[in-house]
Amino acid sequence: MKKLNLIIVDDEPVARKVLREFAGQVPYLNLSGQFENTERAGAYLLEHDVDLILLDIEMPKVSGLEWLKSLSVKPMVILCTAFPKYALEGYELDIIDYLLKPVAFDRFLKAVQKAREFAELKQLNHSDFLFVRCEKRIEKLELRDISYVESLGNYVRIHLPGRQLIAYLTLKSLENQLPTNSFIKVHQSYIVNFTKITAIDGNQVLVQDQSLPVSRNFRDRLMRMIEERMLKR
Repeated sequence: MKKLNLIIVDDEPVARKVLREFAGQVPYLNLSGQFENTERAGAYLLEHDVDLILLDIEMPKVSGLEWLKSLSVKPMVILCTAFPKYALEGYELDIIDYLLKPVAFDRFLKAVQKAREFAELKQLNHSDFLFVRCEKRIEKLELRDISYVESLGNYVRIHLPGRQLIAYLTLKSLENQLPTNSFIKVHQSYIVNFTKITAIDGNQVLVQDQSLPVSRNFRDRLMRMIEERMLKR
């Protein structure tokens, strides 16, 4: 696999120096840019391919989280901050990891290794199947076998015929890799395989033998998909 193109976005010179030195010790990282604010980092993203961002949160003018929310195309992100209070909001934005300053090298290495593994799995994924990491194994999953996926915070539970798998990735990460013509999000915590739906009853969808909630935010799209496939008189 090619090196991951990395940029550092942090307004503290000392923090940038530490992260720069850490990155220099990891052979699969290519540090291509360092920026003291999100404005300069955003301009760089428009003209360069970036795989991974080491991003501070509390910075002048635009915070790291505000900037991350504004990006239409998001590289992988590891948040590096002195404040633990932003962890939940960060993971809701589908970050790879959350590092607390002062960052130790072994913790840094664990975080960038997660990014590397995620990038490798994304390269392997195909239109008919996915590779996901489950504990210490990498499982190949045929998309047609997936009934639905359930969010467990930073993990997902994937429901398959006769078994379930827990994979270390967020529901949003998996949603980005599933084909939208056959998988649909029906609730903040559930994505279902459209071909596995057997009935809809009010605000519940029956996926084989399991009844799942359908939230108001996602119901309209679900009904449009159903109407497109209904027999017309």
